[in-house]
Amino acid sequence: MSEPDSSPGEPAVTRAALARDWLPPVAWMALIFVGSTDSSSSGHTARLVGPLLRWLFPGLAEPTIDFVVFSVRKAAHLGEYAVLAGLCWRALRRPVRLAPRSWSWRTAGLALLISALWAASDELHQSFTATRTASVWDVLLDTTGAGLGLLLLWALGRWRGWW
Repeated sequence: MSEPDSSPGEPAVTRAALARDWLPPVAWMALIFVGSTDSSSSGHTARLVGPLLRWLFPGLAEPTIDFVVFSVRKAAHLGEYAVLAGLCWRALRRPVRLAPRSWSWRTAGLALLISALWAASDELHQSFTATRTASVWDVLLDTTGAGLGLLLLWALGRWRGWW
C-alpha cells in the first residue's frame, strides 16, 4: 500500500480527505452535465422564464422576453462555472482546519484550467444532444465565469484579510 500524498510540513492526505475535498466539485460537475441534456435546452427554460416575465410584466414585447431569457441563460453559465472554479480551488487547496494558507495563483490557474476543460467537455456533450448546440463561445463564457469567480474569491480574501 502506498503512503498518503503529502509535502513536508503538510498533513497527510487520506482517501477520506480526498473524497471530502473533491466530492463537491465532482457533484457540481455532474449537475452541469445533467444541465447539458434536453431538459435544460433553451426551449425548456424559455417555457419557465417566458410565462413568469409575461405574468410580472404583461406589456413586455416578445423580443424583450427573448432577450431576457437569453441573458438569464448566459448569466447561468457565468454563475455555474464561477461556483465550479471555486469548488475546484478549494479542493486543490486542501483546506486544513485552523491552518491559514496564502493565496496561490498557481492553484487558481489550475482550478481555472479544470473548469475550462469541463466547459469544453460540456459543449462536446451538447453536440450529441439533438436539442442543444455546441459553441466555442459558450466555452469562453464558461471560462470567463470561472475566472471571475476566482477573482471574486481572491478579492474577498484580500478584503477579509485571509491572504
